[in-house]
Amino acid sequence: MKTKYIYFILPILLFISAIGCTDLDVDIKSQYTAFPDSEIAAEARIADIYFAMRGPLARDYHHAQTLSSDEASGVSLSGDYYDNGRYAHMTLHSWTPDDATIGYFETLTSGITRCNRIIFELGGEEVDIVAPVRAVRAYYHWVLMDSYGDVPLLNRLLEENEAIDRSPRAEVARFIESELLAVMDKLPTNVDATTYGKPTRYMAEALLAKLYLNWAVYTASNVADYTPSNNNEKLNSVVAMCDRIIESGVFNLSDPYLSKFYPENGPHIKDFIYVMPFDRQTQQGMTYARFWTHRSGNSTFYGVNLPNSVAGNFVYNPEFVDKFSLEGDARNEQIIGGPLFVRNPTTYKATTTPWIINGVHVTLTKEIELNDLPTLDVGNDLKGRSQGYRSIKFYMDLKTTKDQSRSQSNDVPIFRYADILLMKAEAILRGASATRGDTPQSLINEVRKYVNAPLLTGTPTLDDLLDERAREFADESWRRNDLIRFGKFEDDWGFKHVVNPVAKTQKFRRIFPIPTYVLNTNTNWNQNPGY
Repeated sequence: MKTKYIYFILPILLFISAIGCTDLDVDIKSQYTAFPDSEIAAEARIADIYFAMRGPLARDYHHAQTLSSDEASGVSLSGDYYDNGRYAHMTLHSWTPDDATIGYFETLTSGITRCNRIIFELGGEEVDIVAPVRAVRAYYHWVLMDSYGDVPLLNRLLEENEAIDRSPRAEVARFIESELLAVMDKLPTNVDATTYGKPTRYMAEALLAKLYLNWAVYTASNVADYTPSNNNEKLNSVVAMCDRIIESGVFNLSDPYLSKFYPENGPHIKDFIYVMPFDRQTQQGMTYARFWTHRSGNSTFYGVNLPNSVAGNFVYNPEFVDKFSLEGDARNEQIIGGPLFVRNPTTYKATTTPWIINGVHVTLTKEIELNDLPTLDVGNDLKGRSQGYRSIKFYMDLKTTKDQSRSQSNDVPIFRYADILLMKAEAILRGASATRGDTPQSLINEVRKYVNAPLLTGTPTLDDLLDERAREFADESWRRNDLIRFGKFEDDWGFKHVVNPVAKTQKFRRIFPIPTYVLNTNTNWNQNPGY
C-alpha cells in the first residue's frame, strides 16, 4: 500500500496570542506549565472537547449506522427527501465517497486535534486532569477506526504542515486500548450531574468492553476476510471490563424502557453510562423524531400542531419488525404500526381518538410498496406517506419552537448498563470463562425481566443474543456494528438484495470509504479497497 498522509494547519499565532505570549524566542511549550491555575479553570477549558461527536451522533453517524443495517430504509416521497441518494444509498449499500452521510470524518479529526491542544496546554499526558481528555480522544479514534478502517493516529499536536500516515486499523485499536488502560485509574467514579456526558472510569471500561468484543474484526488483516470464527483473544477481557461495571453497583435497569429515551431525560437515568446531552435551546441538532414521524404528523398526531414540518422518510424493514414479537415486552411499544391514534401530549400514550386525514383513518402498513426501486420512492400521497412502521423511541420534543428547527431535548445514550450485560453474555457464548455465577441465560433474562418479556428457559444461541440486541438497542446506532461482528452485514433484507444484489458479495463495505473531500486535501492517501 502506498504511503498515505493527512495535513493539519495549526493556527500557531492564534495560540501564542491566546496565552498572552509576547516573546517569540521563548519556548512556547514552557508557557503552558502553569495554565490554568485552578481545577475550575481547567474544567472550563476542557469542557468544549467533550462534544465533537454531537453533530455526527445527531444525524450523519446515526443515519449511517441505522440505514446501512437491517433496521430501517430511507425512502423518498415523489422525490422529496431523496437528496441525491443520501438515504437510499445507505439503505441499498451503494454509498460512495461523495455521499454526505459518511462525511463525518473531519468532524472527528478536528475533535481529536482539540483534545491534543488541551493536553498540550495543560502540561502533557501525565497530568491527571487531562485523563478525561485522553479518554474522549480514544473514543473519537474508536469512531473513526470503526467507521473507516485505517485512520491517522493523532496522539499529539502536529507541527505546521506536518504530514502523518494513516495507521493500520489494528494499530489504532491497540492505541485505544493502551490509552484507556493508562487513564482508567485517573478518571472520576462519581456518577451524577457533574460527570453527565463526560468520561468516567465506567465509560472507559464500557468502551474497552466494546473494543474487545470486536477485537477480531478490528485486527483482521483485511476487513473483507473477517468471519465470526476468527479467534478473539480478548473475550475474557470483555468479561473483566463488564464485571467491573456490574460490581460497581452504580448502574441498574430500574428505569422503564421507553421513558428513559423521552425528552428531558438526564442524569437520573440509572441505565446510562455515557451519554451525549442534547437540548432544544442550548445543545441543538438532535432530530431523530423528524425522520421517523409520518410526513403529515406535524399536524394533530401528537395532540398538538408542531411548528415545523417533518421528514417521515425512515421506515422499519418488515423483517426487523418481526423481531418485536415477545408477549408483554415493553420494547414492542417503541414501534408503531397499523391504525394510528392521536397521542396524548402529556403522557405520550395513544388515545382512543383515531387520527383522521381527509376522512381516512391513517394506517401504517408493515410492508413497503415502492413506486420506483432505485430511489426507494413510495409516493407523496397519504398511501405513500403511510408505508412502513415507525419508531417513537426518541419521542418528539413537543416543546420545540419554530426557531429551534426541530431540535429535541432527548439525550442520546452511547453506552448503557443493558449493553454491559449483553456484551458479557455474548463473550461467554463465544468462549469466555463465566464469572460471578452469571450465564448467558441469566444475563439475557436480567434484561428481559425489566421489560416484562418472557424469560428464557434454556441456553440461548448467538442468534438469540443478536435478536435480543436488536430489540434492546433499536435506533441507538449499534446495529451495523453488531451485524458486522456476527458476519451478517451482507445478508438480504429490505430492498437491498433486490436493487443491488451485488452488495451481498461486497464485504469491503464493512468500512466506509474515505470521503472525497478528505482525499482531495490529502492527495497521497489511497481510497479504501473496493471504492
